[in-house]
Amino acid sequence: MTAPRKVLVIGSGPILIGQAAEFDYAGVQACLALREAGVETILVNSNPATVMTDPDVGGTVLIGPLSLAYLTAVIEEHRPDALLPTLGGQTGLNLAVALDDAGVLERHQVRVLGTPLAAVRAAEDRGGFRDLVTGIGEPVPESAVVETLDDGMRFVEQLGAAVVIRPAFTLGGGGGGFAHTPDEARTRIAHGLGASPIGQVLVERSLLGWYEIEFEVLRDANDTTIAICGMENLDPMGVHTGDSIVVAPIQTLPDPVVQRLRRCALKIVRALRLEGGCNVQLAVAPDGTDYRVIEVNPRVSRSSALASKATGYPIARIAAQIALGRQLHELPNPATGGNSAAFEPAVDYVVVKLPRWPFDKFPTADRSLGVQMKATGEAMAIDREFGPALLKALRSLEPRGRGWLWEDAAWGLDGAAPDDLAAFLAPSDSRLWRLVALLRHGWTDAAGLAAATGIAPWFTERLAELVDAEGRLEGAPLREAKRQGFGDAEIAALTGVPPIAVRRARVRAGITPSYRRVDTCAGEFPAETPYFYSSYALPEVPPPSDRRSVIVVGSGPIRIGQGIEFDYCSVRAAWAIRELGYDAVVINSNPETVSTDYDACSRLYFEPLDTESVLDVVDHERALTGEPPIVLLTFGGQTAIDLARDLAYGGVPVAGLTADAIEVTEDRERFAALLDRIGVDGPRGGLAADAGELHRVAGELGLPVIVRPSWVIGGRGIAVLRSPSEIDAYLATDVGWPLRVDELVAGVELDVDVISDGRDWSVPGILEQLDPPGIHSGDSLAVLPPQTLSRGAQERAAAAAGRIATALDLRGVLNVQMIVNGDRCVVIEANPRASRTIPIVAKATGRDVVAAAVRCALGGTLAEAGLQPGLAPDGPMVAVKAPVGSLWRLPGVDPTPGPEMRSTGEVLGLAATYEVARREAEEAVAVHA
Repeated sequence: MTAPRKVLVIGSGPILIGQAAEFDYAGVQACLALREAGVETILVNSNPATVMTDPDVGGTVLIGPLSLAYLTAVIEEHRPDALLPTLGGQTGLNLAVALDDAGVLERHQVRVLGTPLAAVRAAEDRGGFRDLVTGIGEPVPESAVVETLDDGMRFVEQLGAAVVIRPAFTLGGGGGGFAHTPDEARTRIAHGLGASPIGQVLVERSLLGWYEIEFEVLRDANDTTIAICGMENLDPMGVHTGDSIVVAPIQTLPDPVVQRLRRCALKIVRALRLEGGCNVQLAVAPDGTDYRVIEVNPRVSRSSALASKATGYPIARIAAQIALGRQLHELPNPATGGNSAAFEPAVDYVVVKLPRWPFDKFPTADRSLGVQMKATGEAMAIDREFGPALLKALRSLEPRGRGWLWEDAAWGLDGAAPDDLAAFLAPSDSRLWRLVALLRHGWTDAAGLAAATGIAPWFTERLAELVDAEGRLEGAPLREAKRQGFGDAEIAALTGVPPIAVRRARVRAGITPSYRRVDTCAGEFPAETPYFYSSYALPEVPPPSDRRSVIVVGSGPIRIGQGIEFDYCSVRAAWAIRELGYDAVVINSNPETVSTDYDACSRLYFEPLDTESVLDVVDHERALTGEPPIVLLTFGGQTAIDLARDLAYGGVPVAGLTADAIEVTEDRERFAALLDRIGVDGPRGGLAADAGELHRVAGELGLPVIVRPSWVIGGRGIAVLRSPSEIDAYLATDVGWPLRVDELVAGVELDVDVISDGRDWSVPGILEQLDPPGIHSGDSLAVLPPQTLSRGAQERAAAAAGRIATALDLRGVLNVQMIVNGDRCVVIEANPRASRTIPIVAKATGRDVVAAAVRCALGGTLAEAGLQPGLAPDGPMVAVKAPVGSLWRLPGVDPTPGPEMRSTGEVLGLAATYEVARREAEEAVAVHA
């Protein structure tokens, strides 16, 4: 195979439910691997919040709509000789097929690297895949591929059983679902035909209650085929794997069954002649005597990212090298640096992945789970056994009161057991806690839970063991409680002492976690991976470091209001720290992201982002380097910022800002006082501590008003109230008192990012929101530079932001939101951290904003960071950001924009003029509508 000269890589576009940060991780790995091989890369993506769309990663980066027309124009202008389509999710696959169907690839002599499109079609076409699998002697459920509603209903009537509808060429189970009656089947089939881009669905016998197993597989052109990781869904068939609790390695099946399934997965990948990474999903009868092949994803996927982080094996990087014609036996073992990549990883720990749903933002949503994915993100945890890993994963979800001990009083379990156990335990976002609550109250046992849910008895028995350990916690040795996996906060709640007292007691007693290496080989060979997880068993001490470390606290699982943009900031921060001569240490819990790639930093700790775990890592790093590490909180969103007070109390050096400065910006009343003190205009308003005060302040200001609780992300709990009835409706919700009640100021809303060295300040860019105030900036169209404001008005806005940064004695980055109305510049709020606008400013201006902020936070000056004081001059490009939502996957949610953010992602149009940039942004949105 002749090596390609120039490769076109297709990204996956905006973050959607079902297609998230895992494809930025895959794209970054692929681009870096291609460029290391001397291959020029052309990257096309519409998502500005990604690491891959930085030129030092993606090469020639084109930010534009992921449409057939745009990609055709790219191919005509840039003349790539090869295309790599399997790293951009379903979007990338569909576009590659469309380019081939249109004759573009043949006309311009562009060859497809890795998996051939014939194999993609065979895997994605439901009928073709069924025929291929049965042709090699592997079992599939009874099914029919249909392209009309009548044909679908004929099969349903012949089958006489429950069915599942699976549309072709869709992502995240989009358009699919179960049907238990003919009427349900008619509705589901019609919907699925509409959702499939080729108007095709598979109508398949339901296997509800069977266990679901996944294998991540790699194959090269020499037919060397290896299974990287076997994973088991705790939830049985019927729940999308993205909404299921996933465990690796497989826990509940005997090894002969696991090996049978593994051989089946390898056989299918070989039959498809796939080259690269692939996900195979299978269903297994509860007694292990039978199985069925469900589907194959002929590309890297969400599960690929999870498998990579679970094993330490970089699937996307190796897949890209395979696409270049390399063979697995030629590539070095990515963990040890020797031997070869043609091996199947072995692990001596357990990995648990938990989904992160957006229902806390949307309480009216349908919270039931099925084959159509609803989670926006996920958290992963590693420990020696399932129980501790599960408890750590729960902490990693950042549950805000919904940890292991949470119960909903509405369940009424104090008085009696549920009348209908199966209905009470139907798949939903709260099922895990319901299982635990039933065990805690003694209403059933592990066998009863397994019978009611179809969950494997092994899992319910482990839950019962945790509940039993919880009951014996008071009076038990603290070391044993930690080995069981209970966090300091849970031990405190169960024993009636403050969490800080638990920490002090265990640290004094020397009860601290050790940190073990994720090495792909279960410790059998010396490994070099700087990738660690904590455990209270079997210590392993990494080698000491001779450089001081700077810790970047990540942002955890993706959610609406805190998305991939913070991972972009964390990664760029880690890279900047290493360039400054420090060890860059990252703490994060999200398996989808670039920041949890151990190549992105000097050391990676896969840990919950709570006080306990962060302080433990700080102590461990102090022991490694001999001096206290510096902690950066400003790049991990609200998750990281919320740790400031506890870290300050623990004497941890936080770079660039104080805990008090954070509280001034987060506490609405203190921030209003700051604005008044420095002479910066804020909205008229007041504080309301209860309903009476809300009515009083609103009456004094006059409606409409906007109400804002403190310490929130994504506009959570913020509302515009335009009438007395809207005030009453708001009071009927879970109000986060006290509230700041302000006038709703008319005008042009701005996002101003300011970087300060503690003395001088610089504003690299300002975004003008094109929607009126009252629409969350994350849901608004926005343009950089502003198009309707004079340079003088922009400089006044920048000066106001700079004065706030100086008053806070901040070093690093600050985001300020304000409204300009004539000569009046009204500051609404300030966030003492990077915001979702940072990647947009970086892409539009070409300035490494994060690196500059890091340098200033660590004591450097604006000049050393390459910035001039004041508002930077406009760059040559105009950027238009447009929000993209996927709330159609969440029945019961009102998609109407307001002050609380609803979009899951965003796209960017980047051009020399506003008109072209806006058109490209609108085209990019339309692709994903």
